[in-house]
Amino acid sequence: MTLPSNPDKIIRLENVSVRYRIPKERIGTFKEYMIRRLQGKVKLHSFWALNNVSLEVHKGEVFGLIGQNGAGKSTLLKLVARVLRPSEGRVLVQGRVAPLLEVGAGFHPELTGRENIYLNGALLGFTQEEMDSKFEQIVDFAELWDFIDAPLRTYSTGMWARLGFAVATDSRPEVLIIDEVLSVGDTAFQFKCAKRIESFRDQGTTILLVSHNMELVENMCLRAAWLDHGNIIEMGPTKLVVDKYLGRTDQELPENPPEITPERRWGSKRIVISKVRILNENMQPGSVFATGDKLVLQMEYTVRRPVSSPIFGIGIQSKDGVHVTGPNTATANFNLGEVKGSGKITYTIPSIPLLDGEYFFSVSATDNLDTELYDYHDNSYPFQVVNDTGTGEKFGVVTLRGEWQHIPD
Repeated sequence: MTLPSNPDKIIRLENVSVRYRIPKERIGTFKEYMIRRLQGKVKLHSFWALNNVSLEVHKGEVFGLIGQNGAGKSTLLKLVARVLRPSEGRVLVQGRVAPLLEVGAGFHPELTGRENIYLNGALLGFTQEEMDSKFEQIVDFAELWDFIDAPLRTYSTGMWARLGFAVATDSRPEVLIIDEVLSVGDTAFQFKCAKRIESFRDQGTTILLVSHNMELVENMCLRAAWLDHGNIIEMGPTKLVVDKYLGRTDQELPENPPEITPERRWGSKRIVISKVRILNENMQPGSVFATGDKLVLQMEYTVRRPVSSPIFGIGIQSKDGVHVTGPNTATANFNLGEVKGSGKITYTIPSIPLLDGEYFFSVSATDNLDTELYDYHDNSYPFQVVNDTGTGEKFGVVTLRGEWQHIPD
């Protein structure tokens, strides 16, 4: 493989096809297969896992791949990870690649956690001296000091996942390949994974993300490709690709966004809230936050006819239906004056007071008397909060950050 001629395009696939050949009938053992192969009795069936696929991913971009099982997503990732060669076409990749095709792949169940760290590090191309320097921080991240010298067969699935992710992501790669790894482990582990991935993205790592979680893809990726039976059906802005994949729309005009569902969105559409983004402190899309983190909610809007002093508002509701809060520009004495054309409204939460849980944003735009509803999206934008402040608070939805004091008589 050669490097891309344009350094900004860190991944490039040019008319790539991959053909697999498999026996038409089941053969029980490898020995039987070889005997029948030498006798010329093995009949093979060919199918194309990828068919003339071309795409480019830019340096520092988070690019999503979506599609049903068997669409060719994993085959494409294996090409980029350099563990598979194309049958036709060229795959050009620049930089060190960290493939998270399967968390813990390459581990041996009879070896200890310590031994598997060094084994997996060797498979990733690191020397023993390099792994010596990484060892403590890997175990710290995985939180497995009590089990590090126990055989891996004694580990739970979550512990196995912790160790695999910690080894694979200890050093920031130029290209990070993620295949559904955020769906394993407990909530706290998923949070740590998401935070590390977001930090890589903020530092310029190029990320190729495969997930069946469309909310995660929309929150993390600016562009995406929809694969089906080895063919790219649609490629472009993530929202457009996901909407077409889910069959939600056949419209492509950003000023005429697709309906979410009749039950969850309504209004006269004199003002259209065309896009909503949940951003972290680095103004990058995020879906998992810690108590105390900064969060920015950004609403893009389009005005069909000029509107005088409209009111924009948000609501936060917990997963079990508790209404947490509902600020708006009117109660904040934030007068927008005459609004026309298009623009953005942001609401910044400098320190999230929420405790562990899943929450939903609602957004709205109304007239200045709050009598005409222009656009309302009801509980349509999910995010997750993990309380890692060390306070141990578990009950309710918010933390008061209060302090206890004992004054004996």
